Amino acid sequence: MPSEGVRRSGRQARHAQRAAKPVVDPCPPGQSGGAFKPLTPSEIDQIYDTALRLLETLGMGNVPDRLAADLRAAGALPGTQDRLLFPRAMVERAIATAAKTFTFHGRDAGRSIDVGGDRVYFGTGGAAVQTLDIDSGLYRPSTLTDLHDFTRLQDTLANVSWFTRCCVATDVPDVSDLDINTVYALVRNTTKPVATSFTLAEHVAPIVEMLDIVAGGPGEFAKRPFLKAHISPVISPLRYGEDAVDVVYECVAHNIPMSCITAAQAGATAPATMAGFLAQSLAETLASLVMVNTIKPGFPMVFSNWPFIVDLRTGSFAGGSGETAILNAASALITNWLGLPSGVAASMTDAKAIDAQYGAEKGITSLAAALAGANLIYESSGMTASLLGASFEAFVLDNEMHSHTYRALRGIEVSEENLGFDAICQSVLGDGHFLGSAHTYAAMERDYFYPELADRQEPRTWQIEGAKDAWSSARQAAKEVLEAHHPQYLTAEQDAEIRKRFRILS
Repeated sequence: MPSEGVRRSGRQARHAQRAAKPVVDPCPPGQSGGAFKPLTPSEIDQIYDTALRLLETLGMGNVPDRLAADLRAAGALPGTQDRLLFPRAMVERAIATAAKTFTFHGRDAGRSIDVGGDRVYFGTGGAAVQTLDIDSGLYRPSTLTDLHDFTRLQDTLANVSWFTRCCVATDVPDVSDLDINTVYALVRNTTKPVATSFTLAEHVAPIVEMLDIVAGGPGEFAKRPFLKAHISPVISPLRYGEDAVDVVYECVAHNIPMSCITAAQAGATAPATMAGFLAQSLAETLASLVMVNTIKPGFPMVFSNWPFIVDLRTGSFAGGSGETAILNAASALITNWLGLPSGVAASMTDAKAIDAQYGAEKGITSLAAALAGANLIYESSGMTASLLGASFEAFVLDNEMHSHTYRALRGIEVSEENLGFDAICQSVLGDGHFLGSAHTYAAMERDYFYPELADRQEPRTWQIEGAKDAWSSARQAAKEVLEAHHPQYLTAEQDAEIRKRFRILS
């Protein structure tokens, strides 16, 4: 039996081998999606036609006065019960004039991403009110410290292409303080593109003043906006929400790109049938598009048609269901068919623990959305417990999962070199195997992803090394990042100016 020293040396060598990075990343973000098409062209036409008929016949209710005046000037017509009707030509004009692509800037230009076309990126979203504590393994209320820590952690994860605040600081009860301190946590701890929500329209201008300090002076943020707003201006079924509409106007005024999110729930606020759900949800997201492009044609907006599923037996949200997977894929397909920047929400597991349910639900929903070609896949990193929870361990596990997804999207490159005719001949007539050949080494560096957390050892070695499960490995990896990564993305002068002008609680 090998000595303990020999076993330890062997383990160290294996760990070093697993830690080695390939020369070429075989699966970077921004791979092309769109191969999965859960709807036929005829079915898309039917859903689209029904959505336009809904807007033309029922239109939108609860239209705030300011928006109603703008929409009427753009061609909206009066309907019953003070609703506004949107003629087909008005909707199709908004689609034609809408932004088809835009750059979602990072403060670090190298971290900016181009949104639209067939490019797929994973990022975050959510408003979790609980954090899966990294020490106890149990849930507790999310805090402002958690938000800072989540932002620091994801800053190191290559497959989280942008960061929307993933949790609500429940220890900050004042909504103005909450919005300000949320944005401060983002700009202090990452230079990736970031996104947030504004509780009220009057919070937008002060926060833009903070962003100007970060960007270098008054008016600088608007020249290259590195923060996007998440807004839900439409409330299902088919009516506007006044506070959110006010936020839209303010964001347009300050050149803040936005994701206008429709979050209908099948069987509750939208039809339980999938086709009917898609028609209504599409109509509602088109109503957001009409609104934005009436205010300012061509303004950057992510068409965020997010299908949500309710378990009709219990009324519980079912974010990890097969229905969620197919509806998100269909939503992405329809949006891309319209030629608009698409956003969906996936990887919203209902599991509370980092367990088999967690992995299965995240894998099926995120892969379906990516294969369908969703440009921005929200909620895809760190979220647990049907979006009620956020987890440090989940962030690092999801980051690795996204690499596998990007590798699947990359597909198979067929070329004379990759077909390997000469390599096959050499191996058959020579050593009788492909181990160690130049052809194999080249493919190893170029074509294969080697996970850092997933265990690929044989059972005896796994047992000798502690028989760790995925949760334990992810906890260790997350703790190592949190202990070591303390970025300084604000200068001392910027931080002092922000603290002088705003109530910063951390």
